Amino acid sequence: MKRLLLTLTFPLLFAGCASQNPTHMAFSPQVPNISQQTAQSVPISLETVDTRTVDYVARFIEEGTKTRLVGPSEPPKLLLDEVFRAGFNQAGYQIDPSATNSVQIQLEELQMDVTKKTFGYEAKHNVLIAVQAKNSTQELVKRYKAKGTLKGPLTPDFATLELDMNKLLGQLTGEILNDPELNQFLQQ
Repeated sequence: MKRLLLTLTFPLLFAGCASQNPTHMAFSPQVPNISQQTAQSVPISLETVDTRTVDYVARFIEEGTKTRLVGPSEPPKLLLDEVFRAGFNQAGYQIDPSATNSVQIQLEELQMDVTKKTFGYEAKHNVLIAVQAKNSTQELVKRYKAKGTLKGPLTPDFATLELDMNKLLGQLTGEILNDPELNQFLQQ
């Protein structure tokens, strides 16, 4: 009798866990490897803005059901601001709000579309960051884009999706911070 009860209880427990859908995704992008860009400390002002047109970071699409939107647990703008401040410091810049040279980081897109299929899922990630840099005489505007795809069996695990997006964010922030054209412009 106990064995029968246990056999019936376990599927119910797992079904209960499966129906608990998280409502937020937690990103924690790390400061990528940054090479020293300046021989001496160069002051820059830094601002990070979120210009995305949507508030969610993930869209879960399953045929026959309503699309589920998931927001970030923390504002992506704040997370990216921390990464860029630490990254520019590592590169040899001094963050100074009154500096002549300025950098504005604009988060234009941070989205993941997760499509549930019969035997698995496919997650497509898109990140688009625009950088607007100004020195005393000129302005430089560049857009940096990263895309990723993740496929897996069954249902996507939030931790796996978050980790994949963090890797993509790390790759893109590293590309921006190590960009020779941007660094040369900031040192003029």
